[in-house]
Amino acid sequence: MFIFDSQSEFFRSPQGGVKTGDEIALKIYVKRSFPMRPELLIEKRLDYAVETYKRITMEWIGAEKNLDLYRAVFSVDRSGNYYYSFIIGENKSSYNQLLIYDDFTTPDWIKGGIIYHIFVDRFYKDMTLLKNDDITVRNDWGGTPRYLPNEKGEIQNNDFFGGNLEGIKKKLPYLKDLGVTVIYLSPVFEAHSNHKYDTGDYLDIDPMFGNEESLKELCTEASKMGMYVILDGVFSHTGSDSIYFNKKGRYKSLGAYQSKSSPYYSWYMFNSWNEDYVCWWNIKTLPAVNKENKDYIDFITGENGVLNHWQKCGVKGWRLDVADELPDSFLKSLRKCVKEKDIDAYIVGEVWEDASDKFSYGNLKQYFLGKQLDSVTNYPLRNAIINFIQTKDCSELYQTMNMIIEKYPLQSVHCLMNILGTHDTARILTVIGSSSVPESKSEMAVDTLTASELTEGIMLLKIATLLQMTLPGIPCIYYGDEAGMQGWTDPFNRRCYPWGEENKEILSHYKSLGKLRKSSSVFAQGKYRCLVHDKGMYVFERFNDETRLIIAVNISSNTVTLNLKENMMEYGKKETISSFNIKSNEYLILMNY
Repeated sequence: MFIFDSQSEFFRSPQGGVKTGDEIALKIYVKRSFPMRPELLIEKRLDYAVETYKRITMEWIGAEKNLDLYRAVFSVDRSGNYYYSFIIGENKSSYNQLLIYDDFTTPDWIKGGIIYHIFVDRFYKDMTLLKNDDITVRNDWGGTPRYLPNEKGEIQNNDFFGGNLEGIKKKLPYLKDLGVTVIYLSPVFEAHSNHKYDTGDYLDIDPMFGNEESLKELCTEASKMGMYVILDGVFSHTGSDSIYFNKKGRYKSLGAYQSKSSPYYSWYMFNSWNEDYVCWWNIKTLPAVNKENKDYIDFITGENGVLNHWQKCGVKGWRLDVADELPDSFLKSLRKCVKEKDIDAYIVGEVWEDASDKFSYGNLKQYFLGKQLDSVTNYPLRNAIINFIQTKDCSELYQTMNMIIEKYPLQSVHCLMNILGTHDTARILTVIGSSSVPESKSEMAVDTLTASELTEGIMLLKIATLLQMTLPGIPCIYYGDEAGMQGWTDPFNRRCYPWGEENKEILSHYKSLGKLRKSSSVFAQGKYRCLVHDKGMYVFERFNDETRLIIAVNISSNTVTLNLKENMMEYGKKETISSFNIKSNEYLILMNY
């Protein structure tokens, strides 16, 4: 009865999220014999329902063969999540999503760069720093992190290998050579685990990592080399062993666990004081914070709060841990604080799903409506790339990219954090190289790729990282992935960087991709368009007014010929031709200059 494609610029323009007040044009083909003009229904999505916003009779604008072409041009003056559908007689089409945002900008300096994610304790040890705590300092750099529970059945995460901020500063030339422009640090605030997601004091650097001066020096020296530092903001919970909760009585403060008279008592949620309290994912060492508590919001986002304190030290932005658990009021206050201090600061939220219409904790999230995040972690793309590599079918990758381009604000697309590995996932080389997954932690601890698995894994890793580095967004390298590090999930994905024992083939590949990104402005804010999506063959272009690049990947079992309408040059060569053969498990990078 009708033809419509929400992901086509012909049928819907513009694509992506749309600013309030901007014109939107929708077109639809309807069978010519149909006696009634179609109507466009626009509805605003609420948390648990929808309400009608507009109903428009569409305008006839032409005919083609046995089809009539209709158009509706409209604007939306209130930000929010909307649906649109077509009413054709007594029939109604399926819903299509439309995100409308209040005008906002994202920082240009970060676009086109490369983020490098460092788990501080495991990157580089300049000298062993110590603190008075019940920890174990390891002298076997590169050894297997402890993973077995103690006699009480607790996983303590209290073994330290000694990586610190001074060590990162000494490796800045290495990061610069890799093409890194943003250093993203795992939590650095004082805490009692090696991962630091159990914050003990938001206003102090953990002594094992250095001190406030160490962070200032790192920010200063990185800036001199064209790199900026962003921190991991863990604001949904604190540690139970903290100034604020003080369950162990370690601190001189009066914690919420110790007294209802504590200045921090209202931060936490007790079912029955003091042992029965709300925890993050029921982990007793991580009491959840009431993120709508005015005192807590002011502590984090106020004039003399945590965010301002560290931005004054040179920090250029924040990765927000479990952003889903941060309510709208908190995120709006956070953005206001961060951007007032530095309009160019970067705010990226940890989100694992489609962030344009995420429904979580009873609310429709407002990440992209202009008053919260700049962008998000791009787990959908990670999953799609891995699926493509493992199944030899690009369907999910094609649909994921279409979803992002259709739904997300363009300024957020350009600064998506494109990941393949993180501290929460198995190492990417392990994921795509292994033929099976070990069943137990003990097996994971000793598992490594066989020689044949490693050979194939490296081949596939090159393709996966090419996609990560060239699709819209900012690639984020998890420390050591570029060195060929292996490992299943926590803690085996958090081993020490193998200085002097890097896989040189993989490292060389990452460096070449870093140079590629620097070579063209299309990776900053260039457009994206898919040209071929056929099982193991995926071809797309990145382009702007001056430049056009084509990335062609073939993981099918056969050699494929790519015929173009114009002559192009293979990256690194001088000859221009229009027909290219791509062998199985290989790729091409083509450019028009």
